[in-house]
Amino acid sequence: MKAAYLETTGSPDVIRVGELPTPTPKPGQVLVKVGSAALNPVDAYLRAGLVTMPMPMPFITGSDFAGTVTAVGDGVKRFQIGDRVWGSNQGLMGRQGTFAEFVAPDEEYCYQTFAGVTDETAAALALTGITAWLGLFYRVNLAAGETVFVNGGTGGVGSLVVQMAKAAGAKVICTVGSDEKVEIARSLGADTVINYKTADVMQTVLDATAGKGVDVFYETQPLSDIDKIVAMTAPFGRIVVMAGRKARPEFPNGPFYVKGLALFGFAMFNISTELQRKAADAINELASSGKLKPLIGARFALEHATDAHRLQDDNTLGKAGTLSGKIVINVE
Repeated sequence: MKAAYLETTGSPDVIRVGELPTPTPKPGQVLVKVGSAALNPVDAYLRAGLVTMPMPMPFITGSDFAGTVTAVGDGVKRFQIGDRVWGSNQGLMGRQGTFAEFVAPDEEYCYQTFAGVTDETAAALALTGITAWLGLFYRVNLAAGETVFVNGGTGGVGSLVVQMAKAAGAKVICTVGSDEKVEIARSLGADTVINYKTADVMQTVLDATAGKGVDVFYETQPLSDIDKIVAMTAPFGRIVVMAGRKARPEFPNGPFYVKGLALFGFAMFNISTELQRKAADAINELASSGKLKPLIGARFALEHATDAHRLQDDNTLGKAGTLSGKIVINVE
């Protein structure tokens, strides 16, 4: 099969596109002919050697996939040949990745693709969608009528936080980095959109909430100034963090506990498969009803996986700000 793989970590130039053996599904696994895959920052960090996990060499890059089941291993109960499926958690914790014509994930990491949802859409909703849902509903139990702030409302996770929060009946405030992205965030349903390069974020948040602050502060970037986050969060509010492995900000202990705040952190790949399936069920319902659409910022063919990684690096490491939403690899 054709695959995008690496044999050593480094810059995007270490990626090769060539022939590798097609995997044979082991007990509990399904073989999926990949229609689309998606690129995430963690995939770029693994390729660069910035995140340490087991990586079988040659290592196929990519976490997310969507396609059609072509074979099943012994003991598989939920899927059969011909089923359309999507999933994530590949290319992590020693599992092979998804930038290939075929992938053999464990059954527990696969979910049905609903009618009317394309492989491209399903792949683009995978890791980021599960992450967004877990933060909003597993970690902080978002309720209708609450106000959510998300830093980066047109990012992979942030754009889905905006849509999920609106679907749940919440008010949404978000930041973006350009006037063009202001319009994109508004089209996703955000009630208040702040261009952080031209406006005072904290003052705008306080003005939009009549000085109260937000009930949920969803931080998609490495934590930096927690004093400002505490100031923007309402009494008894909740703060979600899910990025920034090396971030070591000072913590404003007094203001934090006096307001009765709570801080929640999580990494999607450490969450149980049962909870991830619950997230996937919710994503399927929202996507099939038209309430959840991934923001796709760029599309590449498998042959151009190196270019896809360069674009991801430019935006996650270089902070170029040239990408809105997800990078998708269309295999077929």
